[in-house]
Amino acid sequence: MLSLKDIKKDYVVGDSTVSALKGVSIDFRENEFVSILGPSGCGKTTLLNIIGGLDRYTSGDLNINGKSTKDFKDCDWDSYRNHSIGFVFQSYNLIPHQTVLSNVELALTLSGVSKSERRERAVKALKQVGLGDQLHKKPNQMSGGQMQRVAIARALVNEPDILLADEPTGALDTETSVQIMELLKSISKDKLIIMVTHNPELAMKYSSRIIKLLDGKVIDDSDPLDKNVVEPIKKPEKEPTKADKKAAKKERKKLKTSMSFLTALSLSRNNLMTKKARTLLTSFAGSIGIIGIALILSISNGVQLYIDQVQSDTLSSYPLQITKTTASIGEIMNTMAKNHEDSANHDKDKVYSQNAMGEMINTLMEETKVNNLEKFKKYLDDNSDLKDLTSDVQYTYATTLNVFTESDSGVMQVNPSTLLEDMGYMSSTQMEAMSMSGSMGGMMGMGTDVWSEMIDNEELIDKQYDVIAGRLPEKYNEVVLVVDKNNEINDYVLYSLGLLDPSSLNGIVRRAMAGEDISVDSEQHVYTYDELLDLKFKVVPTPDFYKKKDGVWEDMTGDESYMKKAVANGTEISVVGILRPDEDASSASISGAIGYRHDLMTYLIDEVDNSEIVKEQIANPDIDVFTGLKFKTDENAADIDSSSETVSDSTADTESKADKTADSSDTDKKAGLVAGDSSMEIPEGMTEEQYKALMEQSGASDTGELADMGMNAMGSMDMSAIQGGDMSSLTETQKKYIASLSDEQMELMKQMLKEQSDTNADQLANSGKYSTSNYDNNMKTLGYSVVEDPDSINIYPVDFASKEKIIDIIDDYNDSVGEEDKIEYTDYVGLMMSSITSIINAISYVLIAFVAISLVVSSIMIGIITYISVLERTKEIGILRSIGASKRDISRVFNAETVIVGFVAGALGIIISYLLTIPINMIIAHLTDVPIRASIPVSAAVILIAISVCLTLIAGLFPSRVAAKKDPVIALRTE
Repeated sequence: MLSLKDIKKDYVVGDSTVSALKGVSIDFRENEFVSILGPSGCGKTTLLNIIGGLDRYTSGDLNINGKSTKDFKDCDWDSYRNHSIGFVFQSYNLIPHQTVLSNVELALTLSGVSKSERRERAVKALKQVGLGDQLHKKPNQMSGGQMQRVAIARALVNEPDILLADEPTGALDTETSVQIMELLKSISKDKLIIMVTHNPELAMKYSSRIIKLLDGKVIDDSDPLDKNVVEPIKKPEKEPTKADKKAAKKERKKLKTSMSFLTALSLSRNNLMTKKARTLLTSFAGSIGIIGIALILSISNGVQLYIDQVQSDTLSSYPLQITKTTASIGEIMNTMAKNHEDSANHDKDKVYSQNAMGEMINTLMEETKVNNLEKFKKYLDDNSDLKDLTSDVQYTYATTLNVFTESDSGVMQVNPSTLLEDMGYMSSTQMEAMSMSGSMGGMMGMGTDVWSEMIDNEELIDKQYDVIAGRLPEKYNEVVLVVDKNNEINDYVLYSLGLLDPSSLNGIVRRAMAGEDISVDSEQHVYTYDELLDLKFKVVPTPDFYKKKDGVWEDMTGDESYMKKAVANGTEISVVGILRPDEDASSASISGAIGYRHDLMTYLIDEVDNSEIVKEQIANPDIDVFTGLKFKTDENAADIDSSSETVSDSTADTESKADKTADSSDTDKKAGLVAGDSSMEIPEGMTEEQYKALMEQSGASDTGELADMGMNAMGSMDMSAIQGGDMSSLTETQKKYIASLSDEQMELMKQMLKEQSDTNADQLANSGKYSTSNYDNNMKTLGYSVVEDPDSINIYPVDFASKEKIIDIIDDYNDSVGEEDKIEYTDYVGLMMSSITSIINAISYVLIAFVAISLVVSSIMIGIITYISVLERTKEIGILRSIGASKRDISRVFNAETVIVGFVAGALGIIISYLLTIPINMIIAHLTDVPIRASIPVSAAVILIAISVCLTLIAGLFPSRVAAKKDPVIALRTE
């Protein structure tokens, strides 16, 4: 079974060599109680350590079951100690921070025994030594005899072939010594027990064989096996086959010992729990760096969240906009900047003009282009990456949203709003120009319409607004009313929606500029939520404004009764919710006071497309459905120009003849009469007395004065206002003149204006019988749109990073198409601001770099503490090695300890940081109105804990390597 052949062991001490064993040869039986006696220093313990695989022999051979150990590697010796050897030491060598049960189980954990079997075998071994009721005690709670019994149980639990006892009774009293010896004797019936002792009486009484050593040599053996002659190991008759080698390798792998990391964690945890105060202080020191970084990240995260919210809110108001007809604002600005920076190539002795306007106009003309939005929309719809980068992609159309309200006094147009025009603030041309400016008008805060399409992103709406009454719209005919943060509505909105009487503002601007005393309703009106939720509107498609008469379609917007009927038949729109901007929202996506869903526009497009007038215009693309005339084309352009010249020449000839003859036209007479021209003949139907009465009524002393008054008044008079009956735009002189006219003169004036208008219309209509409009203008007037071909595209990026990726997508599209299909877009946000995120990140990284220094210092300190722990646990290292733990297992134990310390340090740092964010947020809220909330992201917390664990693990690598390299024999001697 076990054979020692000429074992020698030398120790090098300084420059000299000490021989501990000098050619020891012994054979042992499979089951016997062998006692080795001898004075101190004779080599007894050295021989025991060599047999147990703790120490290596210098020369000779140790044969185990007929197998030489000359070629054993460390792993082979570890497996041998774990499976074949059980140690019982004089000083017990129990791990103090482990329970009795855990001490006994430890050897089994290295063998890979399952937890349930491990527990069962450990309990059985303890019961075998009489400690079945002491399982959960710590070693320091037991007597010496009990601790030695635990050591024996630990030695037996793995069912070894050999039990090595080094002075097992050396620290026990006589009675206890006898008990231990009796226990060992009973065990020797089945196992080989080799005991080293200084007590010859106990050896003689209990041992079956006594071997005496002196100066490293065997001087006596009471019961040698074959007179200590060891047969030489015979070589195998044949070389082992590959199958034999594979089976032997598999067997060695099966017997290989390994400590799981969980076992290492358990050992280290129990050790650290015995030094709670030091562990806590060490962990706190290690957490300082984590606290610093965590606080920086929390504030940075709070700022970043605020920036993200600002970005999201801002980009929901200022999207990437692509219109059918667009100009590159960036290029225009670059050109202007370049012209401003260019150095002058002339002397500075005079003042020279700078052609800035000309360059700007030229650039505008060069950069203005028509985008193919139909093709680009298909590209966007097919792009799968766009969804994650955008809050919404909004398609707008040229279809006008005509909204009306009904009341007892009639119908009122709500959208498009005409309030500013009615007030005299803007002309219809200016209003149209502003409407055409689209989102740019909205950007500058000068939009005139109070109805706007909502962004199709309910999550973003929820972040930006609070629903204070009702709900969000769910159908195309449902809208929401938006109030400000103070629950107030601008009175412009109230007038536009008809909640206040807009007629009270008609002409108010012109009257104010004319110096009249005016008054505006300044009372604060209060509305309940229910009153606002009861609001109803009617949407009327533009084609419903027209009625077919005599084969052509006539605009009926001037017919009050017709409009009442058209509005009554319109689609009813209900206000279903009231929204208020969230206090923390920096911007809002709904630009108007009424927000409607996109499907309202698609519904309206369908209504327009299916209308009778639109179908007729599509079916007859060459005929103007409003006049019945043909549209101007390239083929008939020459005829039109020729006809125009003929009409012009004829008109000039007629005017020349009128000057030469006394028979003037009625129109000229009427004009002269209205103007008070005394040289004009009295019109037919008016006597001279009537004419004189007119002169007296006007207040003029003579006809010349009346003529002067009339001509001066008519020179700047708004004739269209006279024709429409609106006198509010006239000056005092004009009003005075109009007041001097009789009813007959007023009728003559209106008739004259109508005749002149009809004459102009006839000249145009008869110039070749062609319409002055074209097919596209008519379709635009009717509000015709195709869903696949939007008028503009608004892309709402999630954040600035997403915006850059979207721009890359647009650039990729431009690279893939021809020059005529390339897209020009307007990036308002990009023109206004640069990325603040990069600056915040840079500052955060610099601060983290500084704080990281303290984290590194803390890690080094933890490494030092771990090294101290290695020194403190040296004996434990020896114990673990004696039961079969490998060097790697020892490293794993101390790595586990650093992992625990690192984890506690990281967790402690995160907890303290979370607590510190409370006063930090209070300070930020006190010092600033910016809604920044410092908070540590969960992912950052996990990463910081992981960094703490990794750094402490790295710091503990050196101490763990030192521990692994410790000589187990020396380690066992350490106290």
